[in-house]
Amino acid sequence: MTMFTQYTIETAPAASRRSMTAVTAKQGFLPAAVGLLAESPEALDGFLRLSATFDACTLDPLAREVVIMTVSVRNGCHLCVAMHSARLAALGADPDLAAALRSGAPLGEERLDAVRAFTAQVLDTAGDVGSEAVSEFLGHGFTRRNALEVVLGIGALTLSTLANRLTGAPVDEPLRAFA
Repeated sequence: MTMFTQYTIETAPAASRRSMTAVTAKQGFLPAAVGLLAESPEALDGFLRLSATFDACTLDPLAREVVIMTVSVRNGCHLCVAMHSARLAALGADPDLAAALRSGAPLGEERLDAVRAFTAQVLDTAGDVGSEAVSEFLGHGFTRRNALEVVLGIGALTLSTLANRLTGAPVDEPLRAFA
């Protein structure tokens, strides 16, 4: 039982309603996590802005999803794992990729393994990965800009995963097949 309120657009704090309406229009439904995060309009808007900024970065979509899934699995966010497994499917990724990201198995593509390894190193060292790790990442065709974009993705997903766990956000019906 959560101590947090599951808001609808009509019952949410006024400052959260615009964001909730935009998410509903984009997704076709109001995700439970958004209704719970609406308690703090600042947290909701911050997450949505960070996510949109990460989505617009120069990392390719599969690399972004590897960052997201790495953080989601590490932080134990069942909702984010389901949501981004669905996102991988929508991108046309091999279903084995989502399974490997969930289990920690090799991803079958050196470049994506490098993204996961670098993301994990950034998390494990609080960003103090050292020049060898950065060079290894760059050696797979990534840039220093991409290295900082990994940090951006970690920030966005850390906010999401921790908020989802704190509020007890459930997996929405459209995502249950990916849970």
